[in-house]
Amino acid sequence: MDSDLEGRVAIVTGASGVLGGAIARGLAAAGARVGLLARRRDRLEALAAELGDAFVLEADVLERASLTRARAQLDRLDVLVNAAGGNLPSATTGERSFFDLPSKAIDEVVKLNFNGTVLPCQVLGEGMAEGGSIVNVSSVAAHRALTRVVGYGAAKAAVENLTRWLAVELAPRGVRVNAIAPGFFVGEQNRALLLDDSGELTERGERIVAATPMGRFGEPHELAGTVVWLAGAGASFVTGVVVPVDGGFDAFSGV
Repeated sequence: MDSDLEGRVAIVTGASGVLGGAIARGLAAAGARVGLLARRRDRLEALAAELGDAFVLEADVLERASLTRARAQLDRLDVLVNAAGGNLPSATTGERSFFDLPSKAIDEVVKLNFNGTVLPCQVLGEGMAEGGSIVNVSSVAAHRALTRVVGYGAAKAAVENLTRWLAVELAPRGVRVNAIAPGFFVGEQNRALLLDDSGELTERGERIVAATPMGRFGEPHELAGTVVWLAGAGASFVTGVVVPVDGGFDAFSGV
C-alpha cells in the first residue's frame, strides 16, 4: 500500500477483532499512526507491538465516559473507523424461532452495532478537523434478508442510514462519512457457522460460497484497501456511500 495517509492519526474501534485488526494493519501500512480501541487491552498491546507506531486506547464503545477519556489522549484525529460490532447466539434464530427471541438479546445486538457506532461518532468525531473521514462497518446482512441474523441485519441497516445522515450533516465541516459492507469473512463469532471442526464448509458455508461469484470467503486483509481509499485523498469527493466488499455476493441473483 502507498503512504496516502502519512502523518495522519486514525482510530479503529473493535481493533481486537479479526476484521478490526486487519483494517488497523492496512491503515498503518498506508502511513497512518493508528490508535487501537477496544476493551481487551492484551490483544491491543500485542497488535500495537506488531505495528510499531500504534497506540492503545482501552475503551468501551457503549460508554460515553470511557470514550471521552480516550479522546482526551488524542492531540488530533483524522480518521475514525467504527469496526466494533457483532452478533449474539441468543439473538439468532435456528434453535429458537423468531417469536421466541428474547427482546433483551435483540436490544443488545442493536446497541452493540448501532449505538456502538453512534457514540464513537459523537465523542471522537466531534473534534475531527476539516478533511477528516469516518468509515463505518456495515454488512451484506443490511442489504438482504439473511436467515437467522434478524437483529444483526436490522442494526447494520440502521448503521447505513446513519452513515448517509452523517455524511450530509458533516459535509459543511469538511468531514466525509462512508461505510463498507463486508460479505462473508471467517472470524471468531461466525467460524462455527461457516466451517466444521475439520475446516471443511458447513452446509451454511456451502450455500454462501455458492452464492458468491468469486467462490470463496473474503480474507480479512481484503477489507483494508477499501477503507484506506475511503479514508484518503483518493476519495476526497466521496461521501455518503456504502461500498460492498463481498466477492460479488450482493450483485448475484442466485440464477
